[in-house]
Amino acid sequence: MWDFLDHRNAQPEWMDQSDVDPQELRRSLAFIRRVNRFIGYTRATIRHLSRLSRGWKNGQRITLLDCATGSADIPLAILGWAARRGFDVHIIGIELHRRTAQIAAEVSGDRLTIVRADARQLPLADGAVDYALTAMFLHHLSEDDAVTVLREMDRVSRRGIIAADLLRDKHAYGWIRLLTLFSNPMVRHDAAVSVAQAFSPPEVRVLRDRAGLGYAEYFEHFGHRFVLAGHRDGGDNR
Repeated sequence: MWDFLDHRNAQPEWMDQSDVDPQELRRSLAFIRRVNRFIGYTRATIRHLSRLSRGWKNGQRITLLDCATGSADIPLAILGWAARRGFDVHIIGIELHRRTAQIAAEVSGDRLTIVRADARQLPLADGAVDYALTAMFLHHLSEDDAVTVLREMDRVSRRGIIAADLLRDKHAYGWIRLLTLFSNPMVRHDAAVSVAQAFSPPEVRVLRDRAGLGYAEYFEHFGHRFVLAGHRDGGDNR
């Protein structure tokens, strides 16, 4: 029935269009925030960040980069987690889409800076941040561009990376169709497209290896989601 999921099916997502309706975009981003929060997608990223934080020293400033930050809900959740644990965390959120970057900038502050930039060419020096993160972004890209983004994340981070996204299979496709059944048309369209152009587990590992991220372990999480996360050698002591 869904044999088309045997391979990636790249299609444009409506919310990525430059002329997207601003109100529809806001509604779609709000839905993504709810899914990230209630399905546990945000917790998956924080779980791995918590694991990597075991080597952090008291009072040490930790800098994070979030590639394709969307409406910056994951950085905000990370800042809340960090505050509860007494960590001095500062985050740069990178977002290329003009309207989405404007929405993210509405929640920026002393510890969260939003920069409009292309994650394939990060405007940061080598080793500029401690960790580079991304979530729900790689599936938007071609294989070559996904490798480029992972390499850029590795280049700008001193310690390690966390990259999270959907997995492509028929169960994920059926699940996402059900989850978005009563949502707005943009969400229903983009959610199905997202799964159809996501990567399979073997494809994720190929991307990791092509990007030279042997230190990033592969994990699977609830909701048909994967995470690549890890410290490079000695990264937790730098």
